[in-house]
Amino acid sequence: MWVEGRAGSREGLHILRVVGPVTLQTVAQFREAAQAVSHPSLIIDLTEVPFIDSAALGAFVHTYVTCRNAGRRLALAGMTHRVKNVFHLASLDPIFSSYATIEEAERALA
Repeated sequence: MWVEGRAGSREGLHILRVVGPVTLQTVAQFREAAQAVSHPSLIIDLTEVPFIDSAALGAFVHTYVTCRNAGRRLALAGMTHRVKNVFHLASLDPIFSSYATIEEAERALA
């Protein structure tokens, strides 16, 4: 797994593109990248994430809480059916703002 950050389509918006499975073995890298972002709005692009495990769920919840406590906004984009299902089974899907594409997420956070 690797994580790449880039600017969004407007000021104050940052996108983290995650590539590969987010698991116990790779979650530290994701957490470091997410914690390094201080922009008012963050989109996590999961388009190229084939699956996640419970350690990844914990990292996503931590990122959500950190953003919320700092008054920042967070959105997830491009989740595959398999990844969506993990969020659903953990009853976490209602907590996260999730969008099919980066563009939809950017419009929602505008």
